[in-house]
Parts: sequence; C-alpha cells; structure tokens
Amino acid sequence: MIRLFKHYVPNAVLLLGIMDFVLLLVSAELGWVYRLSQIGSIPEPMTDRIPQLLAFALALEVAMIAVGVYGVEALNSLRFALARLLVAVSIGIICLSAVFFLVPDLSLWRSNLFYSMIIATVLLFGMRILLGKTLGGAAFKRRVVVLGAGSKAERVRDLSQDSGSGFVVVGYIAMNDGHQEIRESINREAIYNLADHVVLLNASEVVLALEERRNALPLDDLLRIKTTGVHVNDLSTFLERETGRVDLDSVNPSWLIFSDGFSSGRRLSSASKRLFDILASSALLILTAPLILLFALAIKLESPGPAFFRQKRVGQYGQEFELIKLRSMREDAEKDGEAIWAQKNDPRVTRIGKLIRKIRIDELPQAWTVLKGEMSFVGPRPERKQFVDDLATKMPYYAERHMVKPGITGWAQVNYPYGASLEDARHKLEYDLYYAKNYTPFLDLLILLQTVRVVIWPEGAR
Repeated sequence: MIRLFKHYVPNAVLLLGIMDFVLLLVSAELGWVYRLSQIGSIPEPMTDRIPQLLAFALALEVAMIAVGVYGVEALNSLRFALARLLVAVSIGIICLSAVFFLVPDLSLWRSNLFYSMIIATVLLFGMRILLGKTLGGAAFKRRVVVLGAGSKAERVRDLSQDSGSGFVVVGYIAMNDGHQEIRESINREAIYNLADHVVLLNASEVVLALEERRNALPLDDLLRIKTTGVHVNDLSTFLERETGRVDLDSVNPSWLIFSDGFSSGRRLSSASKRLFDILASSALLILTAPLILLFALAIKLESPGPAFFRQKRVGQYGQEFELIKLRSMREDAEKDGEAIWAQKNDPRVTRIGKLIRKIRIDELPQAWTVLKGEMSFVGPRPERKQFVDDLATKMPYYAERHMVKPGITGWAQVNYPYGASLEDARHKLEYDLYYAKNYTPFLDLLILLQTVRVVIWPEGAR
C-alpha cells in the first residue's frame, strides 16, 4: 500500500487511478479532434487546450472516486464496474457543465464533450475487460509471513481470504506461545535461521500475531529480519492499515500512546477545516433553503408536531449541543423520553420521513449547527448522552471519539451500513477511532466524495 497523508491507498487502486486519468485525457483529446474533423477544421496543437483537457479528466476522476468506481465490488465485477462508470461519467459531465458556465475559458464544445464522454466510457470499461482481475491478483499483493499460529494468526488468515485483501500469507510460524489454530504452520524450532526463511519466501512483511508476547518476543530474529529490508509490524498496526479501523480486540493503551496519530501539529489543518465548514455550510443553507422549507411544509401537513426536530447530542470533549434536523418520525416517537435505537422499517417513521431519510434531506438543517461551530461536515456522528453513557461502560476507548468535532458524515458512515445493535456500535467506534487518530484534510475530502456514493445508493438509510 501507498501511504498518502496518513491514509493507506492500495497499490492496485493507485495504479488504476493513474491509468484512468491518462485515458480520460486521451478521451478528451480524441473527442476534440473527431469533432473538428467533422466540420473540416484542423485542430491546433494539443498544448493550446491543456487546461480544458485537465478539467475534463479531473472532473470525471473525482466523480469516479465519489461513486465507488475504485471500490472492492467494482474491481471484482465487470457488471458492477460498468454501472458505476456510467453514473460517474454522467455526474462528471453535469459538474463540468457547471464549471464551464462559471469559467468559460475551460469549456469544451458541447459536441466535443458528448464525444469525449462516449469515448471515455468505452476506453475505461475496455481497459477493465482487458485487465480482468489482474489488479486484484497476487501480483499486486504483499507477501506476508505471520509469526504465530493461534487465534490472532487465524484472524489474519480470515482477512487474507476477503475479496478485497491487499496481501497474501505465504507462511505461518508457530512460536509455541499458546494453542495452535493454523495446522499448516511450521514450528519455529524446525527453522534454523528465521531471517533466511523469510527471505526465501520472498516476503515483504512480517506480522507479529503472538498470543502471549511476554518472554516470547523473538527480538534477535526480528532484528535480523528488519535488517534484510523486510517490514515488521505488530498486529494492531497491520489490522489498522488493512481494514481502515482501529481493531478493539487487539489494541491496547500503549499502542495508542506510541503509535503514529493524534498529532498535535494540526492547527493549520483545523483552521482550514473550519474555514471550509463556514463557507460550505453558508452556501448549502442558501442553496437548499427552498428545499428545506418545502419539505418542512410537507411534514407539517402530514403529521402534527413541529417540522424541525431538535435533540441534545454529545459533541467535542463530551459537551452537549442541540442538533436540528427535519422531523422524520411521529411526534410521540419516544413517549417516555427514553432513547430508542432506530430499527429497520421503523413504524415510527412517517411517509415523508421515509423519503427524506432515504435521500438524506433530513440532514440538511444540520448545516446551521456546522455554521455555529458545534459540528463539522466530517466527523463521528454525535450520539445522545443516554447512548454515550451506556456505550462508554461497554466499550473501551469510547470517550476518545469525542476528541474531534462530530460531523454530518464520517468515516464510519461511508464504510459501514446503518446498524442499531451493540456490535454495530462497536464497529462504528473502530472507524471513528481511525478517523480521530488519522485525521487530515485529505481524509476529509475522501469522506466527502464517498458520501456521494452513500446518497446515491442509500443501503443503510433508516
């Protein structure tokens, strides 16, 4: 994997993205040349239209990231890839039209744009047909040796068998540190030189998955392995990189203290985040005010009660604030004032409520909370104090998710479907901790783009 701004990007995805960008530039140029040939005109040198070509390629590349063209499903299914490509190209062209209206100098002719769009779809999908599953194959996967053969090593094996896994395990070495789960593992005592064994397996990484590390850590072996150029990682760091979340089953306080993350040097990032929140929330409120008022009226006509729903939520540093949304449930949804998890096909949701939840319109008034500075566009979703107090007693490190501002969308929301159980809350906490630990403007941008996919395909909305 390649680490960009503290976030890991699979090698195959990065390579595919670069190849796609080149094909988009080619598509824009071919569309331009073809249209000029139709009217009998000779095209100027390509250098004269580089800004237009870059605008086309960048807009469509961003749209492809947003709708999930580089997701696991799209990399492993041509049908899925084609569907996402068609949506991405359509959204990209719509965005380009707005850009051309605002900046006419970047404009391609409408006919050129039409031809470029068709060529881009054909080239991008054609490349995926030619590559097949090569990008997801072993050639782009890291070769990993696991030190350990117990339940922790079995977790690594299970993860390696996922369709989107970026690594392949080439060997398990039993370290006599507990019960053995991996039958095919080789006992350490049967290997004369562990460093040579790792090199012979052509491994690029060694993962420590020991059941008991006290008096069992092979320091001499690990030092020799490290000096051969092979990376050595503990299980928690490895799982964080591979899953995009902080694994609560393997993490301990010392790892959180000494690992990379929770950097204090984020003043510039925080300032730019706040500036973005102010500008974006102001623009969003102005642009969507008619839509908010329209649905507020529809809510009032359908059921008694206020159009807007206000509720206390826990924000940064555990401070409570008032969240505002369009009301999507009956006014008496919680008669006794007791917090209740939303359920699938919740009978408390009104007909208008089902619609605005599905397309996320109920979230729009939260832009006012963002403008006030109590929330951000990106961050962990804020919960009610009753839920927070309960979950904090059942899950370790729950309070750490409140070290950053809560958000309208977040890393958990774009990676995990909606859930209303303790296990779901645990998984979301793992994603929230990853965000709090590794926050950068790049990760914020990635989350905002991928929120488009969640809105278009709202599998988790309730």
